[in-house]
Amino acid sequence: MRIILFSGKGGVGKTTVAAATGVKLAEMGYRTIVISLDPAHSLSDSFGIPEEKRLSFKGLPTNIDKNLWIQEIDIQEDIERHWGDVYRFLELLFNTTGFEDIVAEELAILPGMEEITSLLYINQYYKEGNFDVLILDMPPTGETLRFLSMPNIMKWYMKKIFNTERLLMKVARPIAKRFTDVPLPDDSYFKAVENFYTKLEGVDEILFNPDISSVRIVLNPEKMVLEESKRAFMYFNMFGINVDCIILNKIFETDHSEIRKIQKKYIEEIRGTFSPIPIIPSPYFSEEIIGKVKLKHLAEILYKDKNPADIFFKEKVYSFIKEEGGYKVKLKLPFAPKEHINLLKSGDTIIVRCGNFKSYINLPRKLSNLKPSSAKRTGNYLIINLE
Repeated sequence: MRIILFSGKGGVGKTTVAAATGVKLAEMGYRTIVISLDPAHSLSDSFGIPEEKRLSFKGLPTNIDKNLWIQEIDIQEDIERHWGDVYRFLELLFNTTGFEDIVAEELAILPGMEEITSLLYINQYYKEGNFDVLILDMPPTGETLRFLSMPNIMKWYMKKIFNTERLLMKVARPIAKRFTDVPLPDDSYFKAVENFYTKLEGVDEILFNPDISSVRIVLNPEKMVLEESKRAFMYFNMFGINVDCIILNKIFETDHSEIRKIQKKYIEEIRGTFSPIPIIPSPYFSEEIIGKVKLKHLAEILYKDKNPADIFFKEKVYSFIKEEGGYKVKLKLPFAPKEHINLLKSGDTIIVRCGNFKSYINLPRKLSNLKPSSAKRTGNYLIINLE
């Protein structure tokens, strides 16, 4: 299976580009599913599907054309399918603390539930092999980064915290009942979490495998969009996600336009910023791109004679270097000011922290006792010395 993630700032047109890519791949004979991970779904709108019809989808894959399926993740529906005892415990907890039923139900949908549920579908579809290409219409950049960090966070929690927490609750529950009516999670709660994690195992190996998955950043030639795209690109490198092309969308074609003059400045900066990653331009359309015919037209402009399922660019994100006197880690980390980078060591893992996000570099057994001693910037790379 090939997995393509379309990411970008809200409003740049990533849903339309994702839908157009799906249309072209389906017509080429690939069994293709386009999944919307954005809570504010607009995928059905791109295909011109009426409101009354999309209500029947219930967050499940729906065939809308030959070789083409779409899915808009519905967390309310997926709670009943996948979260079970976890959700019921949280709802009971909020009810006990005095919230009304409807408020308790909303609060029980904790941050991260939607991202983890999306990962579950990715893992399921990859293992079942019913689709050739999986296209992900990602939420805005911040949520996308949280989505990509979830496999590492879940793995760390299950390895470091879960068993201890489960044991403590088992011991504390009988004692706590004597002093408080506040419910504590029982073993069914922990069993549900454990079963859920089992279904997620291996999804990180899928998403972080450059032969399977890649990100395509969609952006417009505007200052704020460009700055956010730079940060996103930096974090994709930190997470080890391959970015195989840049979709430069909504370009005005009239050179005499004032907007075009401003755009030309940013287009030059974009080409210099992301080189040598391929940049695919797309013009600004005066009317909305809705429906299969217009989506197909956009896809022809974007890809021409290219196969959208191909990997357009692939580069190793980090590598281990042996030099006289020790080892180094070379990490591709563009646009990150050195003063914003912190290095930590936890077990056999180096944690590179920049802002609110972390990247985990697992050391080979031979290097597991080494610690980062210093680091320096060399071009777009961070060179970390180990000792």
